[in-house]
Amino acid sequence: MTAWLNGWLKILNDFVWGPYVLIPLLFFTGLFLMIGLKFLPWRELPRAFVVMWRGRRHHPEHKGELTPFRALMTSLAATVGTGNIVGVATAIISGGPGAVFWMWMTALFGMATKFCEATLAVRYREVTPDGKFVGGPMYYIKNGLGAKWKWLAALFAVFGMLASFGIGNMTQANAITENVVKLCSLYDFALDKWIVATLLFLLAGVVLVGGVKRIGAVAGTLVPVMALVYCAGGLLVLVTHLDKIPDAIGLIFQSAFTGHAAVGGFAGAAVAEAIRFGVARGLFSNEAGMGSAPIAHATAIVDHPVKQGLLGMLDPFLDTLVICTLSALVILISGQWTSPEVMAAKADSSGVLTALSFNAVMPGGGGFWLVTFGLVTFAFSTILGWCVYGERCAIYLFGHKAALPFRILFTLVVPLGALAKLSLVWSLADLFNGLMALPNLIALLLLSPVVFALTRDFFRTKKEWEV
Repeated sequence: MTAWLNGWLKILNDFVWGPYVLIPLLFFTGLFLMIGLKFLPWRELPRAFVVMWRGRRHHPEHKGELTPFRALMTSLAATVGTGNIVGVATAIISGGPGAVFWMWMTALFGMATKFCEATLAVRYREVTPDGKFVGGPMYYIKNGLGAKWKWLAALFAVFGMLASFGIGNMTQANAITENVVKLCSLYDFALDKWIVATLLFLLAGVVLVGGVKRIGAVAGTLVPVMALVYCAGGLLVLVTHLDKIPDAIGLIFQSAFTGHAAVGGFAGAAVAEAIRFGVARGLFSNEAGMGSAPIAHATAIVDHPVKQGLLGMLDPFLDTLVICTLSALVILISGQWTSPEVMAAKADSSGVLTALSFNAVMPGGGGFWLVTFGLVTFAFSTILGWCVYGERCAIYLFGHKAALPFRILFTLVVPLGALAKLSLVWSLADLFNGLMALPNLIALLLLSPVVFALTRDFFRTKKEWEV
């Protein structure tokens, strides 16, 4: 029965995530929005960092739940995940070095998508009877497109809530457990999975049951620390191998348009494979167009939607153009992607290739520790962020009283994911993650005139950039 279901899920996933549905729709939506915004996300990138820095505090008269900075960190908590380590390795293994170029393209145009998502989330958000600021695709579909589109909003909420238990909970908890146990085994220390699952359950419970404000507070500390530690490790490798960086970058650009022949353990990849896996892994990592991030941005304490839109566009920039690029350059500089061991990494979801690469070129060793730290902290932050997403979807479907029961249920699922075999869960998670993007992309295209008008108004009338 399981094999039969997995077979059908593979067919559905290949269709939804294939070259004729989600990938081109995501990419060309980003292109359309970028042109409509007159390339504002690229032009105003320095301004966005200024707004982010000032967003650590908020004006007492502005409305919302989290400071703009913490809303961004909550979004990044879910976005910066195993895709930054495993996803990059998978893209290179399957699509060659050229896949990294196409990951960059998804991020560059995904900045426009995230800008529009965050802007609409604040523009059409609501306040629940107990004071929660709720928003996201389900709300800008209902409030922006009208009552006749409520069915589409409900579909997004259903898909988003279901996806939160898979891609945002069980798979992340499992990744944490597997990697901690594996690291301990390298040092001949046998650690029982039950111990890791119990500790993870307790840590998640303490944070999650506290609600969005506690999650935002933890994410505001954890996300910058974990990103800085991982990036510092990557930069250490690059600084000590400066002479190899030009060749690695040249290889990325050359392979993006010519493909890459078989070499060593690498089986070779055509241009089409570089595009397919680069775009797919890039979108998996930065989630531009998925509709998840705007749920976090809707909680921001701001006086104008475009301010949070500026922070929203930093999601794919920091996630893909910074963190994923560091991972990719280390992998290419190390040369491990052409070794025979790469074939084992291709079938392993635990970041073997990235760990091998860091361990081979990091001064003084320690690559396995760094990658394990990255995977564990990135995965834990993803659990925090996706709890917010799932909770807000539950509130939309069942009312504001569903918040606490959802958080309790979400916490109870964490140890199940830590101990389970997840092939079926992964397939379901991928499917629901893809399906939740479709209603969101329809809404973004139909509501794009609203974003363009809000943006023109903001830049025409705003004289000061205080948050």
